[in-house]
Amino acid sequence: MAAETPLCDFGWKAPDFELPGVDGKTYSLGDVKGPNGLLVMFICNHCPYVKAVADRIVRDVEALKPYGIGAVAISANDAEHYPEDSFDNMKAFAAENGFTFPYLYDETQQVARAYDAVCTPDFFGFNKDLGLQYRGRLDESGKAPAGPDVRRDLFEAMKQVAETGEGPKQQTASIGCSIKWKAA
Repeated sequence: MAAETPLCDFGWKAPDFELPGVDGKTYSLGDVKGPNGLLVMFICNHCPYVKAVADRIVRDVEALKPYGIGAVAISANDAEHYPEDSFDNMKAFAAENGFTFPYLYDETQQVARAYDAVCTPDFFGFNKDLGLQYRGRLDESGKAPAGPDVRRDLFEAMKQVAETGEGPKQQTASIGCSIKWKAA
């Protein structure tokens, strides 16, 4: 089921976390923050929206590094009911897609709930003070192939955050598959 993210709550502070990564290390917010900001991405392995943009996510994360933006991806989906999203499959997905950033597993879903994550992909762009400045889409293509002239909303927004500390006032919501929550 497709879901859309809410509008950006400017200045909202990033909740800390401590989660295992597919590389065998455990990461916290401070471990992944860049000097000028942080991009937190909620993704998963099975979502067609994520699969369609994985290469563009890697491209944009790499392009943001020189601007001092750190990045982390987190999967919180219920792997019992969606086995493609298991931790072992996360390792394979990260390797297949050439992830250059930590890919973490939120098995309890507490971090996804703390961030009020809605869909995959769901992008949270924070400034150097970890105040939210971007909660929008990667680009206008959704899960379609992106043409050469597609505006890179996420990249442009996070570049602006790195340079000014503030994100764009006009943002377009991200769309993707709803997070697969565990039964209460």
